[in-house]
Amino acid sequence: MSSQSAVRAAVAVAVAANLPVILWGAPGTGKTSSVLALGARLGLPVEVVVGSIREPSDFSGLPVLRDGGTWFAPPRWAERLAAAGHGLLFLDELTTAPPAVQAAMLRVVLERTVGDLTLPDEVRIVAAANPPDQAADGWDLSAPLANRLIHLHWQVEAADIAEGFATGFAVPEPAPAPSPAAVARARALVGAFLRVRPELVLAVPDSPERAGRGWPSPRSWEMAARAVAACELGMAARTSATGEDGEAARTSAAGEGGKVSEDVVAELVLGAVGEAAGFELISWLRNLDLPDPQTLLTDRHAPLPDRVDRLYAVLGAVVSHVLADGSPQAWEQAWTVVARVARSAPDVAAGAARSLARGRPAGAALPHTMLELAPILRSAGLLR
Repeated sequence: MSSQSAVRAAVAVAVAANLPVILWGAPGTGKTSSVLALGARLGLPVEVVVGSIREPSDFSGLPVLRDGGTWFAPPRWAERLAAAGHGLLFLDELTTAPPAVQAAMLRVVLERTVGDLTLPDEVRIVAAANPPDQAADGWDLSAPLANRLIHLHWQVEAADIAEGFATGFAVPEPAPAPSPAAVARARALVGAFLRVRPELVLAVPDSPERAGRGWPSPRSWEMAARAVAACELGMAARTSATGEDGEAARTSAAGEGGKVSEDVVAELVLGAVGEAAGFELISWLRNLDLPDPQTLLTDRHAPLPDRVDRLYAVLGAVVSHVLADGSPQAWEQAWTVVARVARSAPDVAAGAARSLARGRPAGAALPHTMLELAPILRSAGLLR
C-alpha cells in the first residue's frame, strides 16, 4: 500500500472510529476533495468550515437573550448537523485560523459542543491544514488543539495523480467501527506498554513547531488505543487465536490478501502520539506474541508469558474479554488465571483483581481460587 493510499485508508478508519483527524499537506493537493468524496461515499452530510473566514463566536456561540437568560446561539452549520443527527464536520485551512479562533475550536473538537448546542455523537470531525509557511497568514497550531487531533501527512505521489487523472481518484473503502471489546482490549495493551515506559505518558514538546503536531499525553494515548482497536492490531492480530474471533480480527482492517495493514495503524498511532513514542508502541505490539484470552480461560495449563509487561498485557486482555463476554462462567474462570499470575507477579494480579471485582456479573459465584488470593485482594483494597 503506497503512502498516499495508507493515509486515505487511515482517514476512513479514523472517521469510522470517530477519531478527530487532521490532514497536513501543501495547497492544491486534493485534501478537501478527498474528504468530500469520503463523505459522499459514506452518505454523510458534510459541513465545510473554513478557519480563515470565521470568528470565535462561530464556535463558542453568539450570546443572545432567550427566556430571560443568555443563550449562546450556534451557527447554522452546527444546527444543520444537529438536525441531521450525523454527518462530517470538515474544518478546512486550520492554520489560517488565528489563536483566538483556534481556542474557540477546542470544545468543538473534544466535546463536540458549539455554543449551547451539543453535536450528535455520530458527527465525525476531519480537519485540513497547510504548513504555516505555506498558508496565507499562517499560524502554528496551538498545543492544546494539536493534542486533540490525529495528524496525518498528505503526500502527493506522481503515480497516484497520474492514475487518478486516467481512471478517477480512489475513495477509500468504508471501515467498520471498532467494537467495545476491541477498544477495551487495545486500551489494556496501551496501558501495559505505558507501565513499562511511564516517561512516555506525557511529553509536552519544548517548541511551538513540535507542539503543533502529535505528542504523547493521556488524551492522545487514548486516541492511539482506539486507532489500534479500529485496525485490530496488537492482541487480536498477534495472538494464536484460530476461531471465528481470531479470523475476524486478522481481516477486519485487511489490505490485499486479507492481511492487517500495519502501515495504516502506524499512520494513526504516529499521528496521535508522535513518531518517537508511536514507533516504540508499534514495535512493542509487534513483538508481544501473547496467548489467546479464551485459551487461558479454558486451559488451566496454557503457558503464561515470563516478562512482566507481557503479563500486564495478557491479563488486561483477559479482563477485557471477560467483561465484554458478561457471562458468570467467564468471570469465574478469569480468577483462575489471576491466581496463576499472582504466584509470580502479585502486583500484576492486583490490578486485574480490582477490575474483575468491579465487573462482577449478576449470578456469578465467588470461585474457590479467590481463597488463594486473599493477600492480593487485601493489597487491592477488596478485602479487609
